[in-house]
Amino acid sequence: MKIRTATLDDAAAVAAIYGPIVQHTAISFETEPPDAAEMRQRMAKTLASLPWLVAQDATGAVRGYAYASKHKERAAYQWSVDTTVYVHEDARGQGVGRALYGRLLPLLGELGYCHAFAGVALPNAGSVGLHEAMGFEAIGVYRNVGYKHGRWRDVGWWQKSLRPLDTPGELLAFKP
Repeated sequence: MKIRTATLDDAAAVAAIYGPIVQHTAISFETEPPDAAEMRQRMAKTLASLPWLVAQDATGAVRGYAYASKHKERAAYQWSVDTTVYVHEDARGQGVGRALYGRLLPLLGELGYCHAFAGVALPNAGSVGLHEAMGFEAIGVYRNVGYKHGRWRDVGWWQKSLRPLDTPGELLAFKP
């Protein structure tokens, strides 16, 4: 598995991974899958300041992706990020998510971020297992926060420290 920084040319592959998740599961709270053009815009916005990574198999096919986004807008939150990882249905359970987070999380620490947060629509044993295996700790649940596929859904929240909590320094810009 090769982990690399995504390029905008990966947008169609990323949309192909994400689309079925949006359509057929409650893992994502979106209800309409974004097309490649929309995904390209999202990727460009993220890559302007934060990492977006893809995992490629031996044939070069994109099998998963992970990225970071701002946790909140207020200035005091600037050292915290939310993380997202999605893996192609056929590649789940093969270490793709671990490989992506294995690169993304240290990179975020190198850029100066102190905490990573992950929201997981529940139930989702695979995602919970991945986050806990990567050192995230459960910190709470938003109960009945989203309605999708005919029922109310909970979102669990996990947190991981990325670096020592001394006085935070200046955040470094991500350079793809």
